Amino acid sequence: MFEGVVHGNVAFMVIATVLVFFMTPGLAFFYGGLVERKHSLTIMLQIFLSVGVVTILWIFGGFSLVFGNDILGIIGNPFQYFGFRDIVFEVNSRYGLTIPFLMFFMYQLMFAIITLPLMTGSIVNRITMGAWMKFLVIWMILVYFPVAHWVWGNGFLAKMGFVDFAGGTVIHVASAFSGLAALWVLGSRKVITGKGPFNMGLVAIGAGILLFGWFGFNAGGTLAAAGTTAIVFTNTGVASASGMIVWSIMSYRESGNFSFLDPLVGAVAGLATITPASGYVTPMSAFIIGAAAGVVCFYAIKIPRKAGWDDVLDVWGVHGVGGFLGTVMIGLLANALVNHVDAGFWQFLVQLFGACLVAVYAMIVSYFLMKYLDNASDIRVTKEQIEAGLDKSLLNELYSDD
Repeated sequence: MFEGVVHGNVAFMVIATVLVFFMTPGLAFFYGGLVERKHSLTIMLQIFLSVGVVTILWIFGGFSLVFGNDILGIIGNPFQYFGFRDIVFEVNSRYGLTIPFLMFFMYQLMFAIITLPLMTGSIVNRITMGAWMKFLVIWMILVYFPVAHWVWGNGFLAKMGFVDFAGGTVIHVASAFSGLAALWVLGSRKVITGKGPFNMGLVAIGAGILLFGWFGFNAGGTLAAAGTTAIVFTNTGVASASGMIVWSIMSYRESGNFSFLDPLVGAVAGLATITPASGYVTPMSAFIIGAAAGVVCFYAIKIPRKAGWDDVLDVWGVHGVGGFLGTVMIGLLANALVNHVDAGFWQFLVQLFGACLVAVYAMIVSYFLMKYLDNASDIRVTKEQIEAGLDKSLLNELYSDD
């Protein structure tokens, strides 16, 4: 049983998996602090619910659809690992030769859990809890499972040579571009008060947890406590720092003031951008990628605002554009000494094609899925519900001073 397993690698992957899991509550705190107080529990609940819903989907078919034997390059065998079949006592030579397959199952589950919750920041105060649950279930089946298979499950993009070390395209591009399509269907919020974040302390806690967890998010992709892990770990911290500082400089040049929020958002932009490239570039290249995120994502968040798209928490500009940029920069900065992938014109084209394909596919599916749900039932919150506070009108949660 578990022949060839290295206990040190198992311990490392347990830590990495817990770090990635911790990012989901971190995201809830981050988003929850950014919205108005009377809506904060609603968006936090949308994020937390993913833990339960996605875990059940993952056990009963989701993991198989991603990592089951490839079918025409599009999807995995849906029944191969259904209900933990051939997972519990096995080691898989393709996905982590020195760890139990069950450990790989859990690590990848954490990625699946946090993906769509990123999108909640785009559609703040627009849909009911029931509508969100329906969208979450169907989106995971139609978007996340196929896209993850294309890239990580030996699907057609992987066979073309496309790489995404920790989810810049699979997670950030897919969720953020889906959020953009969804808000095109739903339109702007019915009530916009202009009030800023209700609790910057909560935002800081959430950002701190995200930055902390991101080390496991990226470094765990090595699936072993190996030499490459040190490079990935370092790349994560370096890109976060350069993204934070460059974004802050950009903001100061524009406004003439220092902001508490800007360094946090800049750090997240740097992290989202280094994520796909973290296992393929050197630390100096990671510094460049983080700095590029500080500039490109800073200007990207202005596009939806000027276009009138109510992307409340700038998900598309930070996560979508960041993930896209980092994916493409693999073709410009990858070093074969790190992980056998080298920069070059062909690699650049493959990366560009894969990122564009996932972005377009996620947008199309999400647009028509949200359109279908909108036409099939009443999924939108009312103006009266928003004015009363979604925490009260949807969750019946009352605050002590109500």
